[in-house]
Amino acid sequence: MTFTTKAWKTIAPIYDDIINMPFIKELRNGTLPIEKFQFYMLQDAKYLEHFGRVLAVIGAKSEDNQQAIDFFEFGKNALIVERALHESYFQDFGLAQNISIETQPVCHHYSHFLKSTVTFEPIEVALAAVLPCFWIYKEVGDEIIKNQSKENNPYQKWIDTYSGEDFGEGVKKAKQYVDKIAEETTDKIKTQMLEAFVKASELEFQFWNAAYENITWNRK
Repeated sequence: MTFTTKAWKTIAPIYDDIINMPFIKELRNGTLPIEKFQFYMLQDAKYLEHFGRVLAVIGAKSEDNQQAIDFFEFGKNALIVERALHESYFQDFGLAQNISIETQPVCHHYSHFLKSTVTFEPIEVALAAVLPCFWIYKEVGDEIIKNQSKENNPYQKWIDTYSGEDFGEGVKKAKQYVDKIAEETTDKIKTQMLEAFVKASELEFQFWNAAYENITWNRK
């Protein structure tokens, strides 16, 4: 069994919770309140800034030249998407491009989890930690496309991005790199890889849930 096959089986309950959470169900049906999607978009813009840099660090640490090139490209694409959020999505959903964005708790935790992992853990663990952001988004995008019940969905651009072939090719490459490096490492490292994969998958759920529940810093 490949590492990614085992990892996906391990997070099956988390993925089931994601597909059935209100944020995703309402996004699929086009009924998600605009303010919840605005919260998500703002936090996603901040997250992608960090995610792009984490991917670039993985590229810098990669001994395989093609892997390095691909992860530099993944990092560049994450920052390009972040810019597109400001230039296009923000306009579409009534957010000013020059808005000051405060990083809220879940985004802060997820970003720093990835940055600390890529800094202090072996590259194998870092690769496993970033994979859910690729893979879960692709699965969610595909799931929504298969089960859409509304035409003219206001969130169609987002859905099309993550169900698209170009994004799918990136996911396929990322999974292949994780499986390859898992085959060549120790059982101890593979255990750490699985733990990081599960934690990142849980944080994917928490990221969308935070937008739906408006989870912000509690200042009293």
